[in-house]
Amino acid sequence: MARNKLSDLNDHLFAQMERLSDENLSPEELEQELKRSKAIEGVSKQILGNSKLVLEAAKFKVKATEAGEEFTNPKLLE
Repeated sequence: MARNKLSDLNDHLFAQMERLSDENLSPEELEQELKRSKAIEGVSKQILGNSKLVLEAAKFKVKATEAGEEFTNPKLLE
Protein backbone atom coordinates (compact mmCIF):
# COMPACT_ATOMS: atom_id res chain seq x y z
CA MET A 1 0.00 0.00 0.00
CA ALA A 2 1.31 3.44 -0.89
CA ARG A 3 2.22 5.74 1.97
CA ASN A 4 1.28 9.18 0.70
CA LYS A 5 2.40 12.35 2.42
CA LEU A 6 0.99 15.85 2.50
CA SER A 7 3.83 16.87 0.19
CA ASP A 8 2.37 14.42 -2.36
CA LEU A 9 -1.00 16.16 -2.05
CA ASN A 10 0.72 19.48 -2.64
CA ASP A 11 2.36 18.05 -5.78
CA HIS A 12 -1.00 16.80 -7.07
CA LEU A 13 -2.64 20.18 -6.47
CA PHE A 14 0.08 22.03 -8.35
CA ALA A 15 -0.01 19.49 -11.19
CA GLN A 16 -3.76 20.02 -11.50
CA MET A 17 -3.27 23.77 -11.49
CA GLU A 18 -0.79 23.38 -14.35
CA ARG A 19 -3.30 21.27 -16.31
CA LEU A 20 -5.93 23.98 -15.82
CA SER A 21 -3.46 26.56 -17.12
CA ASP A 22 -2.88 24.68 -20.37
CA GLU A 23 -3.99 27.10 -23.08
CA ASN A 24 -4.17 24.27 -25.64
CA LEU A 25 -7.12 22.56 -23.92
CA SER A 26 -10.31 22.34 -25.92
CA PRO A 27 -13.49 23.52 -24.17
CA GLU A 28 -14.41 19.86 -23.55
CA GLU A 29 -10.99 19.06 -22.09
CA LEU A 30 -11.14 22.15 -19.91
CA GLU A 31 -14.56 21.09 -18.63
CA GLN A 32 -13.15 17.64 -17.80
CA GLU A 33 -10.23 19.21 -15.93
CA LEU A 34 -12.62 21.46 -14.00
CA LYS A 35 -14.61 18.40 -12.91
CA ARG A 36 -11.38 16.65 -11.93
CA SER A 37 -10.35 19.75 -9.96
CA LYS A 38 -13.59 19.71 -7.99
CA ALA A 39 -13.06 16.03 -7.14
CA ILE A 40 -9.46 16.67 -6.11
CA GLU A 41 -10.60 19.60 -3.97
CA GLY A 42 -13.09 17.41 -2.11
CA VAL A 43 -10.57 14.67 -1.44
CA SER A 44 -7.96 17.25 -0.43
CA LYS A 45 -10.29 18.75 2.16
CA GLN A 46 -10.85 15.32 3.69
CA ILE A 47 -7.11 14.61 3.78
CA LEU A 48 -6.41 17.96 5.41
CA GLY A 49 -9.19 17.39 7.94
CA ASN A 50 -7.72 14.03 8.89
CA SER A 51 -4.26 15.56 9.14
CA LYS A 52 -5.60 18.26 11.44
CA LEU A 53 -7.12 15.58 13.67
CA VAL A 54 -3.79 13.74 13.87
CA LEU A 55 -2.01 17.00 14.74
CA GLU A 56 -4.52 17.81 17.47
CA ALA A 57 -4.12 14.29 18.91
CA ALA A 58 -0.33 14.72 18.91
CA LYS A 59 -0.67 18.04 20.76
CA PHE A 60 -3.02 16.43 23.27
CA LYS A 61 -0.56 13.56 23.79
CA VAL A 62 2.27 16.01 24.52
CA LYS A 63 0.15 17.89 27.06
CA ALA A 64 -1.02 14.68 28.71
CA THR A 65 2.53 13.33 28.90
CA GLU A 66 3.83 16.60 30.33
CA ALA A 67 1.10 16.41 32.98
CA GLY A 68 2.21 12.89 33.88
CA GLU A 69 -0.92 11.27 32.49
CA GLU A 70 -0.92 8.05 30.52
CA PHE A 71 -1.98 8.37 26.91
CA THR A 72 -2.73 5.61 24.44
CA ASN A 73 -3.14 6.47 20.77
CA PRO A 74 -6.51 5.54 19.31
CA LYS A 75 -6.08 2.78 16.72
CA LEU A 76 -7.03 5.19 13.94
CA LEU A 77 -3.99 7.31 14.73
CA GLU A 78 -1.42 4.52 14.85
